[in-house]
Parts: sequence; C-alpha cells; structure tokens
Amino acid sequence: MAARKQSTVKKTATPGKDKSSARRYSSEVVDGNAQAPSRAMLRAVGYKDADFRKPAIGIASTWSNLTPCNMHIDKLARAAADAVDQSGGKSTTFGTITVSDGISNGTPGMRYSLVSREVIADSIEAVAGAQGFDGIVAIGGCDKNMPGCVMALARLNRPAVFVYGGTIRPGKKRRDIISVFEAVGAQAAGKISERELKDIERTAIPGPGSCGGMYTANTMASAIEALGMSLPNSSAQEAVSRHKLQDCRNAGKAVVKLAKAGILPSQILTRKAFENAITVAIALGGSTNLILHLLAIAHSANVPLELDDFTAVGKRVPVLADLRPSGKYAMSELVAIGGIQPLMKMLLDRGLLHGDCLTVTGKTLAQNLKSVKPYPKGQDIVHAFNNPVKPESHLVVLYGNIAAEGSVAKITGKEGLKFTGSARVFDGEELALQAILDGKIVAGDVVVIRFEGPKGGPGMREMLSPTSAIAGQGLAGQVALITDGRFSGGSRGFVVGHIAPEAAVGGTIGLIEDGDKITIDATTREINLDVTAGTLEQRRRQWTAPEPYAVRGVLAKYAKSVSSASFGAVTDRD
Repeated sequence: MAARKQSTVKKTATPGKDKSSARRYSSEVVDGNAQAPSRAMLRAVGYKDADFRKPAIGIASTWSNLTPCNMHIDKLARAAADAVDQSGGKSTTFGTITVSDGISNGTPGMRYSLVSREVIADSIEAVAGAQGFDGIVAIGGCDKNMPGCVMALARLNRPAVFVYGGTIRPGKKRRDIISVFEAVGAQAAGKISERELKDIERTAIPGPGSCGGMYTANTMASAIEALGMSLPNSSAQEAVSRHKLQDCRNAGKAVVKLAKAGILPSQILTRKAFENAITVAIALGGSTNLILHLLAIAHSANVPLELDDFTAVGKRVPVLADLRPSGKYAMSELVAIGGIQPLMKMLLDRGLLHGDCLTVTGKTLAQNLKSVKPYPKGQDIVHAFNNPVKPESHLVVLYGNIAAEGSVAKITGKEGLKFTGSARVFDGEELALQAILDGKIVAGDVVVIRFEGPKGGPGMREMLSPTSAIAGQGLAGQVALITDGRFSGGSRGFVVGHIAPEAAVGGTIGLIEDGDKITIDATTREINLDVTAGTLEQRRRQWTAPEPYAVRGVLAKYAKSVSSASFGAVTDRD
C-alpha cells in the first residue's frame, strides 16, 4: 500500500499554535487557519477568542431524571464547569447515558445494565477523542456509569478527575432500596401486609443520591478514590450537601492543574493502585461487582489484573466496616464520622496500602492522608484491627468442577463458611423468583439460575430480586444461590455468581440437574458438583446451545463481543 501523503496545508498562528502539554489535543482542533470552521462552530456554543488559547476540558455528565442516583448531577456538572473556567481552562459539558439497576432489576430490562457500562465508556471516549479535550472531569452516580467513566478515562489517558455524585440519605426507619426488595419477599411469605409493603415503598427513597449501603455505587466510589482518580473523600459525601458541590469545584480546579502539569491516568492507574482499591473495598465490605469492574478498568489501563489477585489481597485484609447489606450502618452514617479517609489512614499505618501511589491531587496517597484525623472515640461503624467484622475478605474467588475459570462469592461468615445442598435448577431469573415467592424453595436447597451470563443473558443480570426474596422470607443462610449472572451490592446470603464458563458456552452450570448435590466451601475456595466425570461427560454430549436472546441491536452486538466474567466481561479483549 502506498504511503499516505502528508497534508500541505500550513497551519498558521491564528489564534496561535500552542505546543504546551496543557493544550496537546485542543490545539489540533482549533489552531491555525485550516481549523477556522471548528472555531466557528465553537463560537456558537460560547467560545470567545481567548478561550481558544486555554486547555479545553470536557465535563462528562451522567445526568438523568430517570433515577435518583443521577437526578442532581446537572447541578454538579455546572459547578465543575464553572471552576474549570475560573481556573484558566475552557469547559464544555456533554452527556452520556445511565441505566437504573434499581428500576430494571427483576425485569428483562436488566439485561441492558452491564451493557450500559460499555456504552458509557465508548461514548465518553468518542466525544473526548473527537472534540480534542485536553482533560476530562467525569461525574457518575450509579453502578455502571462509575466504572464506565473510569474505563474511558483510562483509555483516553488524558488528565482527568472522577467525581462521585454522592450517597442518598436514609429513608424513614433507616430504609433504603434493599428494604423494598426484601419487603417483597416478606410480604409473599405473609410476614408483612400489603399496606406495610406500600409504606416501605413510599418512604425508602427520600431524594437524590446513590443507594445508601455499601452496595455497588458506594463500593465503586470508594475504590475509585483509593485508585487515586478522585479527590480525597469524594466517595463519602451526601449527594445533597455543600461538601459535594465543593468537591465538584475542587475537581474543576484540579483537572486544569493536572493538564498544565501533564499528569496522566497512566501514572495513577498502576498495579499498586489497583491493590489499594481492592484493599479499601474489602475493608468496607464492598460489592462483588467490584471484581468485575476493577478487572475491566485494569484492562482499559493495560494493567495486569486477574481473579487470583483478589484472593491474594483478601488473605491479608480484614473486613472492618459494619455496613449494609450484611451489616448495620448506612453510608451516610460513615460520612458523618469522617468517611473513608480515616479508614485509609488506618490501612496505610498497618502497611496494607501503597502510600507512594500518585493521585489526582498531584500528591501521593501517603501525602494526602498525612493530616487525616482518626474516627471519633466510641463509634462502632469501623472496627479496630483486633476486632474485625471478618478477619479476611468476604469476597471469595471459588474454583471447582462447576467453575473451572472461577466464580465470585460474597460470604461474610454470618451464614457460615460451608454449604451443601440439593440443586433446584432454573433457566432464567423469572422462573427462580416465582418459585421462591410461591414458597417452593426450602431450607437446604441450592438455587441454580443459569443462562444469565455475559453472553447467555445477555448482559449478566443481577439476581437482587431472588436473593432479596430469599432473605425477606427468612431463608438467608439456609438456602444458597449460584448463578452465571451476578449480584447487586445489596444481595446477601450464601450466594455465588460470575460462574465461568457460563451455561451458554457449555459450562458445567448448564449441565446441573434437579437433586444434584452441590458443595460451596469458602475455606477451601471451592464449588463442586457431586457428580462423576462420566455422568458429566454424558450430559455434555447431550447438551445443545440455546437460541440467542437477541439477534439485532446492542444486546446482540454485546453477546458476540463480550468476554468471560473472569476477564471483567469487557467487549474489546483480544
């Protein structure tokens, strides 16, 4: 193929070719006579002559009024944009999508949830790349738009700060969205009336902010802060608060400084930084989705990370925070005693964090934590190291003949560390949920929900409705649930997800039959089916792949390109 000729069009100094690192990308879009059309378009959206000489900063807003998690983010985006403009940059705000897990859970719409993570990452990358932004502030407030934002920032590798939209305040009687999900199971079991269910429904969500326990949103916000990609305590602020508005202003100032200093996400998102994120999330008792999302972010950042790394870190890190869903307290109560910074200081002083990691402050993690004060005396939300909630990680990676590529369990120890029971097999979430609500699941059962994996779902739906129904009926710990799907951060009980290989590609979970004995052992980190190899081989020969759920559109494209959950369910893996 012939070499492509270089353009002979000379770019003159109108308004001025700036080769400084602060304008590395925008200068290609707005400098020189040849880019007069670009400048003409930008003048219509508010650019003045002086703005073309400033670092161009994109404000990626996940605002939407379809969910309380994101309904306030337009205001936060404006605060960040104003701070960028006041700090010598030129802001441009643009939007991306969000999908509400709390609304779509238990429905076919939940198939789009994990898919949305990829759409969000792709859209932010596309806009920032096309527009020539020199830096980005990304603001996320729900489960998938947070990792989606950081995946994009990692791919772009331009100066960037992530801002968390903040946690919701508790509802009446300290209720939250999980209270509603569990109330559905309680009502089906006759433990509460329909009137009581309606009261819980009406009072659980008082306003803006992400779900209020250490569920996926708060877990990912904390992990991203520990990664160094958000400012100190960005993860531990209420959505409706002056602190959150100031966090956005600070982020706007910080991204301009990062652009001028040439500090990139690749300098922050190191292997050590990912170990810090795992450590902090474990200490907080975080969501199983942490594993799926950190694997995906690491992939975007070209940092080697695999399932076994979570085991290695988890062996030395205890669970210290007594937070919902398995614990007592809400995120807003942790915010009230100082957020996660004192916990990070505890972990650093214990030698469990890498203090030399660079962060978006331009300082190291250790420097950021130097003046942090300890939690107030008498608080019992965050335990001391000599009195942990659990002496090692609650996130347990299991292997065995059911999960040759691995699986992820959330085992706090409150339900025990080993479970053996009889399989109750369901091809899809809806059938399982109906059986649970109808009282057909009893103590000693292992509920098997399959064909819900990344390809088979497609989209790896969360099994929050089934796990909440089991808990609401008082069967948590007496019934196990395993799936090639995944779990909400609000799920609790003896649950194992992310089973790989998944059923749709011929994984063993697709060969399980009713009555088979299954053993889950958190101590040996195994999940096994008590069936002979010969029997499994015979079943495998008789197995046929199911018809795809979708043959057109985003779900079909996702199913064709998505990787195993053990690799983060990413869509751009070789």
